[in-house]
Amino acid sequence: MRGASLRQALWHRHVNRVNAPPALRDWLTSGGSLTARLLAHSAAFRVQRLHQRRARCLADEAGLLGLARAVQVLEREVLLRCDEAPVVFAHTVVPLSASASDWPLFGGLGERSLGSTLFYDPHVARGELEFARIRAGHPLMTRARAALGVDGDPVLYARRCLYRRHRGILLVTEVFLPPVLALAGRDLTRAPTNNTK
Repeated sequence: MRGASLRQALWHRHVNRVNAPPALRDWLTSGGSLTARLLAHSAAFRVQRLHQRRARCLADEAGLLGLARAVQVLEREVLLRCDEAPVVFAHTVVPLSASASDWPLFGGLGERSLGSTLFYDPHVARGELEFARIRAGHPLMTRARAALGVDGDPVLYARRCLYRRHRGILLVTEVFLPPVLALAGRDLTRAPTNNTK
């Protein structure tokens, strides 16, 4: 059953359980908006949308969403790029039972950041972070490698979080790619703007 087990990651509530490198651990446990942090560490940040469509729920996320393994969900996958370097592969799923009023902006995000809407919406409740090591054989590793066009590393580190808004739930998984470590020493923090509500 080894092949089947590789398709599921072991998710943990504490980052110590995944033995991430110290520099990466800081990115994994950051409590604020990842988008805001990436903006502060790059001269140019952008979201590259890979797709947004119906897809089958992954085996290791169905239980957290309260879904049967084989059901379909609305799936969005993007690469977050800092100065054109891909630093995060982000995977978001929303159950098809969610209404337009639960997540009113999700369908029209395009290449805008999902995080910029989640963190500034007073109706959104954020759950606890969970952490995992993503290995070869896991669907997210396969997809991240395909998006990058490379074979990639044997292990990538990820975090996920469940968000709630009204009766809707939404699960965001962020897989951190090796180039994110190059941002650690670069803090291009800008003066805060007050036009985001």
